[in-house]
Amino acid sequence: MVDDAQLRLIIFISILAVMFTVERLFPARQLPTKSNAPSKRMRLIGNFGIVFISGLSARLIFPLGLMSLALFFTEQKIGLFNLIELPGWLVVTLSLLFLDMLIYWQHRLFHKIPLLWQLHKVHHADTHVDSSTGLRFHPLEIIASLVIKGVAIFVLGIPAFAVILFEVLLNGFAIFNHANIRLPAKVEAVTRLVLMTQILHRIHHSQLFKESNSNYGFSVIWWDRLFGSYSAQATKPDLEIDIGITEFPDAKDNAHLWGLLVMPFKRKK
Repeated sequence: MVDDAQLRLIIFISILAVMFTVERLFPARQLPTKSNAPSKRMRLIGNFGIVFISGLSARLIFPLGLMSLALFFTEQKIGLFNLIELPGWLVVTLSLLFLDMLIYWQHRLFHKIPLLWQLHKVHHADTHVDSSTGLRFHPLEIIASLVIKGVAIFVLGIPAFAVILFEVLLNGFAIFNHANIRLPAKVEAVTRLVLMTQILHRIHHSQLFKESNSNYGFSVIWWDRLFGSYSAQATKPDLEIDIGITEFPDAKDNAHLWGLLVMPFKRKK
């Protein structure tokens, strides 16, 4: 029987394989060709390498995972949803909405608080945005995110089904909106009314401070609209947006795995 971790892995690999294939057949943007730009091989080894280390770190520190935590709190009747009578479908719906809003604010705070930005800049230092960028997070950021979600599960008593469903959706949307593709104009115009599209999220990866501090959502666009961080268009066309952060001009030096792991501890040049 497939357990929750195996199911998540199967879905994760499937979505990644599809988006990885599509963006190589129909890329929206080409890899940077500057002399200090990392090679495709270097980027992928670094990005997927840090995914492996982050996943291993999370497994070592939280061996039982968020789903097991949710099951324990449910059994012990801990958390708001375990203390009040609500239909199961409503509990799951409210849980998904709250967790998604929580990730929006987590993302926003990781941009605003200097100590947290030191971790999150590993994600933004990538000079090219594709499906692998959606997975490129420092292990310490992943651990911090797990702690934040764990507290939410404790306080609200979020059921295990909602937890696993949210994690699957979060990973899937992160890969989708980072993918180096461009939806047909008419499809994109409709999709962006609800979801964070690739064009909208590339604005978030702009080197311009005003643009990178917008479009924080990983799935729906509602939270950015509600909390005033929505940006519909960059100052440059999508093909010309300067991706990355100016703090690390030597992109090649910071693209390999070791460079990504030590990046939060480097001083500005």
